[in-house]
Amino acid sequence: MKQGDFNLLKKKLPEFPGIQGKEKYFNSVVLVPLVLIDGEYHFLFQKRAAHIRQGGEICFPGGRHDPKCDLTYKETAIRETVEEIGIKREKIKIHGNLDTLIALIGATVDAFIATLEIKSPDELTPQKNEVEKLFTLPVSFFERNEPEKYSVRSEIQSSYMDQNGEKVVLLPTEALNLPERYAESWGFRRHRILVYNTRETPIWGITAEIIYEIIQKIRCRS
Repeated sequence: MKQGDFNLLKKKLPEFPGIQGKEKYFNSVVLVPLVLIDGEYHFLFQKRAAHIRQGGEICFPGGRHDPKCDLTYKETAIRETVEEIGIKREKIKIHGNLDTLIALIGATVDAFIATLEIKSPDELTPQKNEVEKLFTLPVSFFERNEPEKYSVRSEIQSSYMDQNGEKVVLLPTEALNLPERYAESWGFRRHRILVYNTRETPIWGITAEIIYEIIQKIRCRS
């Protein structure tokens, strides 16, 4: 590399580093809706319709970021919320966003914190094809109640056996003359899973991680 190329490299280094290779992930966006009820903020949750992916689970509104539809992740958060819970765009006020979460399933999640200018979920008309119901829980519930902590284990496989009992090689370690240890599974790691037990249903996974991060920020007064 010559001096000119090195100078070009320096110019292209990001001022605010992000996530390298983010485009390789499933880039999802959620909006964390807060509703002021009787002087106290509540999270607004939705229960996913039974027939869709991850049916019956509790989540915040959101979906995959499609740059063909939205120029920014913020726009995705607003659009998906309008479509899913049936709120007018002008009744959504976004105040900021959390750090990008990288999920075990190979997705990134950008969460935006917003207040909704409504008094009750009864004012909303959720998309019945995607949302079974809406409900709220006070933020203070999550401040008072710690989540239960569990874990799952992940591993990297260079090959696997398919449903017919045939070996499928993904990374030909022998042909590439890679160290022998990579011919077997490696990288065993445990990942934290949070579960909040609520009066409605357990809230866990990515949604629980987002809630937990928000609660930590509330508790840190400095």
